[in-house]
Amino acid sequence: MLEKGLSATARTTVTAANTASAMGSGDLEVFATPAMAALMEQAAMTAVAAELPEGATTVGTELNCSHIKPSRLGASIAATAVLTAVEGRKLTFTVGASDEQGIVGEGTHVRFVVDRVRFMAKLG
Repeated sequence: MLEKGLSATARTTVTAANTASAMGSGDLEVFATPAMAALMEQAAMTAVAAELPEGATTVGTELNCSHIKPSRLGASIAATAVLTAVEGRKLTFTVGASDEQGIVGEGTHVRFVVDRVRFMAKLG
């Protein structure tokens, strides 16, 4: 059952592949904002996956986040998502990311529950 409080954490390590310079979001060898955003989405998706009906998944529709501190190569990053509201198919999460030094990002994320087959059929 989808209810407030469901949560999950997704983890990664900062490598050359997920730096700002590699992802094109900057030119420094630090954890990229797009990589942080993807990790936050992964945590949110995982938080509710086991509670979805057969054949359903969630898709991200909105992410509002701040990347407030850089993380170095080799840093361990953990992104956590907590389901804070359920409005029909609309799910709202509080998301945050941290490394060994503390919080590196925070925000809100919205996902919608969709039927996999019907969603993919929209592609034509």
